[in-house]
Amino acid sequence: MKYITTIDDKQYTVDVINERHVSVNGKIIEVDFHTVSGQPVYSMISNGKSYEAYVYPEDKDWQVLLHGRLYQATVEDEREQRIRLAAGAGTAQGGEFHLKAPMPGLVVAIPVEEGQAVKKGEVLVILESMKMQNELKSPRDGVVQRIKVQPGESVDQRASLLSVV
Repeated sequence: MKYITTIDDKQYTVDVINERHVSVNGKIIEVDFHTVSGQPVYSMISNGKSYEAYVYPEDKDWQVLLHGRLYQATVEDEREQRIRLAAGAGTAQGGEFHLKAPMPGLVVAIPVEEGQAVKKGEVLVILESMKMQNELKSPRDGVVQRIKVQPGESVDQRASLLSVV
């Protein structure tokens, strides 16, 4: 089965060949992919490089924290995509986006203010977890509506940090 994955407005066709091989846009990659102790932490070795990612399901997409950067990913199989396109549905860019903590941590900084216009990719919150500072960025252009945390505050995983409309 092929999956269409959208990250930062780029589409990737992912075909899971077997447990050790996937094809991404036609390029076959050898992978070793495991969950860590049943947590939302995944370890992957690909082409001799080791990666650790935090993966959290959302309503219709996934949040993936990799190398200190938060990605929003939408994954659908070929059948789901054909049905969605036939129905004329697209990716919703409107409405309110709630930035949630991908892991427990300490809010180090919030370089934005309520009412501030932000661009896609702009840092909204810096969250420290496991001695690493992670920049949580806006997945789209918008305006910061409500900031729900303050610097120095500890937050739980999935805690709502702020919203962008």
